[in-house]
Amino acid sequence: MQMNENYKPLIVAFCCNWCSYAGADLAGNNRLAYPADVKIIRVPCSCRVNPMFILRAFQRGADGVIICGCHPGDCHYTSGNYYTRRRMALLFSMLDYLGIERERTRVEWVSAAEGAKFAATMNDFAEKVVSLGENKRLEDLRCKK
Repeated sequence: MQMNENYKPLIVAFCCNWCSYAGADLAGNNRLAYPADVKIIRVPCSCRVNPMFILRAFQRGADGVIICGCHPGDCHYTSGNYYTRRRMALLFSMLDYLGIERERTRVEWVSAAEGAKFAATMNDFAEKVVSLGENKRLEDLRCKK
C-alpha cells in the first residue's frame, strides 16, 4: 500500500460531558499535544452514542472513531458506561461483518483528572489509524468535496 505523505486522518471522538470532555479540556490547559484532526463531539454520557452515529461518521469520511467515557463504576448516570460496553461489543462484530478493521474503532475510559491519558490515547489512536490508511469501505462519494 502506497502511503501519502500529506495524509492526515479524520478522527471523530465522542466524549462524555462529565469525564472525558473534561479530560480533553485538562489536556488543553496543560498544553499536552494531540492531533488537531481529532474532532470532539460532546455527549451527555457515552451510552448516548448510538451505533448508527459511528456508522454515519465512517460514511461521512471518518478514518477512525473513538468513544471516551467515565471509568466503569464512576458514571454520573450510574450505569451508562456498562450499556456502552455492551453496545460497542455488538457494534465491533457488525463492523467485522462489514469489513471495517477493528482498529478503526476504540472505546476508552478517561476521567476528568486524566488529561495526560487523554492526549496519549488520542496520539496512540491517531498513529494506529495512520498506519491503517484511508477508510474507503463505507465511503459515500457525495460527502467528499
